[in-house]
Amino acid sequence: MRQYSADLTPPWKKPESVPEVAAEPGLVVEEPGTGFCGAVIRCEAGTVTLEDRFGKHRVFPMEPRGFLLEGRVVTLVRPAPGGSARPTRTASGSVAVPGARARVARAGRIYVEGRHDAELVEKVWGDDLRIEGVVVEYLEGVDDLPSIVSEFAPGPDARLGVLVDHLVPGSKEWRIAQSVTSEHALVVGHPYIDIWEAVKPSSLGIEAWPRIPLGQDWKTGVCRALGWPENTGAAWQRILSGVHSYKDLEPELLGRVEELIDFVTA
Repeated sequence: MRQYSADLTPPWKKPESVPEVAAEPGLVVEEPGTGFCGAVIRCEAGTVTLEDRFGKHRVFPMEPRGFLLEGRVVTLVRPAPGGSARPTRTASGSVAVPGARARVARAGRIYVEGRHDAELVEKVWGDDLRIEGVVVEYLEGVDDLPSIVSEFAPGPDARLGVLVDHLVPGSKEWRIAQSVTSEHALVVGHPYIDIWEAVKPSSLGIEAWPRIPLGQDWKTGVCRALGWPENTGAAWQRILSGVHSYKDLEPELLGRVEELIDFVTA
């Protein structure tokens, strides 16, 4: 006698099975109903808490087939006991994603004036930029900005962000920035004479950045005032080695870099 299954649902009407994935801290998923995308920071009582890249938290029920992982439907389950309790953070303060692959580079770009500036951005925001697929390019001088913007031809799918030094009203840098009028390009800057000043003095074991009289080379003057050898390259490496995370930088720089990343990835 032929045996029949108690389940008489035709195969084509049965939902496809989906993988179960442990909701480990740091796992990045998307809740398709709201489009909210973030990293797991907490899992408890049938719910999971996600944190997006802006630090916003949302709590969702851990329902079957309730999330997307790299575009695929998955069911989140509670991780096995003994897992890590808290996610680690990148140098910028974002939730780290262990094993995450760099995204294919976007058409948009961020240009940073000054080699030291570019090195600092890479050290603090490098992990975030690779995940977002944002390429940072070195801008040798702000005088070249108008021609660079013209050649780049920014558009809706290729936004351009630019970070410049000493962007204060009335300065040469400010006047050049004002000449960039494309709605798909954003020029921002910090108020410091040089990116060195954007590093908190306390992170370097000094009380304050010295005031250098007008007419003197600022970096050389800083080295003299602090008793450092008058080698600006070596001085910069000393400064950079004192930067371990966003906590070592002034808010005026942090806000501007985050603004550029948001603009380019919007």
